[in-house]
Amino acid sequence: MKIAVTGAAGFIGSNFCDFFLAKNFDVIGIDNLSTGQEKFLEQARSRETFKFHKLDLFSENERLIELFREVRPDIVIHLAANADVRFGLEHPRKDLEQNTMVTFNVLEACRHSRVSKIAFSSTGSVYGEPDIFPTPEDCPFPVQTSLYGASKVACEGMIQSYAEGFGIKGYIFRFVSILGERYSHGHVFDFVKKLLANPEEIHVLGNGKQKKAYLYVGDCVNAVWTALSTQENKINVYNIGPDEYVDVNQSLDVICSKLGVTPKRTYSGGERGWVGDSPFIFLSAEKLKKTGWAATMPIREGVARTVDYLMANQWLMEGRR
Repeated sequence: MKIAVTGAAGFIGSNFCDFFLAKNFDVIGIDNLSTGQEKFLEQARSRETFKFHKLDLFSENERLIELFREVRPDIVIHLAANADVRFGLEHPRKDLEQNTMVTFNVLEACRHSRVSKIAFSSTGSVYGEPDIFPTPEDCPFPVQTSLYGASKVACEGMIQSYAEGFGIKGYIFRFVSILGERYSHGHVFDFVKKLLANPEEIHVLGNGKQKKAYLYVGDCVNAVWTALSTQENKINVYNIGPDEYVDVNQSLDVICSKLGVTPKRTYSGGERGWVGDSPFIFLSAEKLKKTGWAATMPIREGVARTVDYLMANQWLMEGRR
């Protein structure tokens, strides 16, 4: 089986590459290396069944079509995206280009090469600020609160349309935030970097009571593969998340304990850290659990393992925003 992974040099993408290579599949990794890390691919590059292509999915769409026609992937795992939710309002065009337009380009390449399945990394942010918790897949979509979420909704719509029009089976996965090895942005990254610079004080955006669900990357990869292996509907939409959540302060407690620090905490105030920061994200994964999948790592253990990884790989925090 041949599997193409976009965003292959990223945190989640590189974990997918290693997972599929361990199953002895042929893996085609695609990344423009704008945020991805070459080091994340060291394990994959040691395998003869891995081929990497540096390619910009936004500006080099014709090259992508040619590549897919050449390699004929059976499945495309589309993870490449702008994941900069917090700073989205500083560059409104980026979510349109790097999320929506890139997804269109990937779908076109799938169409031209007759790819049978595409798996797409959507987000729990598409639910905005829902009234139902845990939030199921059929929860009514509210007003979108972030450009990131809005761009992902557009991507979902295109995938559904291509599934109807061109016979591609679409798998849409609405992720919570993912943690684990090769984690390279997000709240754990930010807190660890700040505490290494100043262990005496930490500033928290919002009031620290924002409630979030986090999932270990290994559980995420297994969830996607379980759905791809068991479900054959024209369009398949799944939440991916654990059966628990923590608030920001509780997550910070774990980080401080791992680092052995007790900083003074200050807060910007309010129940949102920034525009588009939902104060409560907790998705129902009951639909996915019916396929036999379940999260195995508790959130606090996932946070702790992420801190361990960052401390062992401090190069990753050098020079990052």
